[in-house]
Amino acid sequence: MKKLIVGNLKMNTTPSEFKSYAMTIATKAKGTKNSIVICPPYTHLSTAKEIFSGSKVSFGAQNISEEENGSLTGEISARMIKDLGTEYVIIGHSERRQKFKENDKTINKKIKTALANGLKVVLCVGETLQTRANKQACTFVRKQIDDDLKGIYENELESVVIAYEPIWAIGSGKNVTAKDIQKMVEAIRKEVEYLYSPKASKNISVIYGGSVGLSNCKKLLSLEFLNGALVGGASLDVDSFVVIAKENY
Repeated sequence: MKKLIVGNLKMNTTPSEFKSYAMTIATKAKGTKNSIVICPPYTHLSTAKEIFSGSKVSFGAQNISEEENGSLTGEISARMIKDLGTEYVIIGHSERRQKFKENDKTINKKIKTALANGLKVVLCVGETLQTRANKQACTFVRKQIDDDLKGIYENELESVVIAYEPIWAIGSGKNVTAKDIQKMVEAIRKEVEYLYSPKASKNISVIYGGSVGLSNCKKLLSLEFLNGALVGGASLDVDSFVVIAKENY
């Protein structure tokens, strides 16, 4: 079954380091049935375009401004990254929500801006340990989806992927069971069905992003209810990422 594998390099590698990384990915990804997306820092996007053009690998950005343009020193717009050939953008990542205090209103605006500029969105949602302990995980994530997709039309969902990130599990060593993931994926699809239709619920891609690595990728990607994975730290090791990206289950 074809899967979507998204590598999020976060704020790692220099442009020159990334060039070698990208060339390795582009070469070794040949023959895979999966869809591979690499999301490097903004400074690497031109190199990504140069190397990934004509290959099996697509590329995306890790964030965009919610505004189209203006006096916003240091911000990067959707139009700017689209002009570089960028296909995807990650929006609402747990680090953006927690460290940069992005709320669902801002995330909703970013999604609209991204879609208006022809970008595909990887929307990240997920709960904290306290929320899960209070048995409010599914309710919380469904509310995130409700707020994040407000004003988004059903036909636009073709360009939206939902990534479930259990914040409490990332880098903690805590065990996330297949049952935990399945319950959340079902909750996500139920919310999409409530907001749109059964067809939209069935068709939307839901991927998993909770400390995906070599030790658990085979198990995770074998789950039929998952459409792929958002890979963080493990994507920095090019050989490890290639193994994850080429898995077909």
